[in-house]
Amino acid sequence: MIESRQAKGRSALRTFFARFWPHPLPVAKKEIVIASVGAGLGLTITSLISHWLLGQVNLWFVAPMGASAVLLFGIPNSPLAQPWSIVGGNMVAAAIGVTAAMTIPYAPLACGVAACLAIAVMFQLRCLHPPSGAVALTAILGGGHVHQLGYHYILTPILLNSLCLALLAILFNNLAGRRYPHPLAAAEAKPAPVALDVPITRDDLHQALESGELLDIDEDDLQQLLQRAEAIAVQRQARAR
Repeated sequence: MIESRQAKGRSALRTFFARFWPHPLPVAKKEIVIASVGAGLGLTITSLISHWLLGQVNLWFVAPMGASAVLLFGIPNSPLAQPWSIVGGNMVAAAIGVTAAMTIPYAPLACGVAACLAIAVMFQLRCLHPPSGAVALTAILGGGHVHQLGYHYILTPILLNSLCLALLAILFNNLAGRRYPHPLAAAEAKPAPVALDVPITRDDLHQALESGELLDIDEDDLQQLLQRAEAIAVQRQARAR
C-alpha cells in the first residue's frame, strides 16, 4: 500500500516536472523569417523616426517596444497584437503610470497599483497589450528624466513609438501576405461551418498549425476547445429539434 502511494507520488512529480519541457512551436519556417525580419525592421525604423523627431531628448525610444514587436510581427493574429491594442494599451498604461508616480510616493506600491489599474482599464477598452505593463512601470521606475516629462511622457515617446510601430506592422504584414489588422470586418464573409466526419488528433492539429502563422495556443488546448465547441453544437442541434 505504501509502495503504491510512493509510486503514484513519483509518477505525479514526473508528470508535473515534464510540463516544464517546452513543446516545439508549430509554425512554418517562412513565418519565422517574416517575423524576425519584420520585428528588426520595425524597431529600427521606429527608433530612427523617434530619434529624428525628438532630436536630442534622451528618452526617444522605450524598451517595451521590443516586446510589442514580438507580438505585432511574430503573432499578428493575436487579439493582443492589433493596432488598437498597442496604441490604446500603451497610452492607457502610460497615463496610469504617470499618475501613480505623481500621487504614490512609495515606488513598490505605485507599481502594483499602476499595473492593477492598467490591466483592468485595458480589458474594458478592449486594448489589452502585455508590454503596456512595462510602459506603466517605466513611468514610475524610469528615473528623473522620465519623471520630468510628466504627462508629456504619454505623447512622446509612448504615443509616437506606438503609432510608428503599429503603422509599420500594418504595412509590413500586408506586404508579406498576412491579414492585418487580423479581425474580419462585419461586411466580410465569415468562414462557413465545417462538418467533420473523422476525429482530429493532436498530431493533425500540430501539422495544421505548422503550415501557417504562429497561433498563441497549444495543440492540447486547441483540441479541448474543439471538443467543447462540438458539445455546444450538439446541444444546439438538440434544442432545435
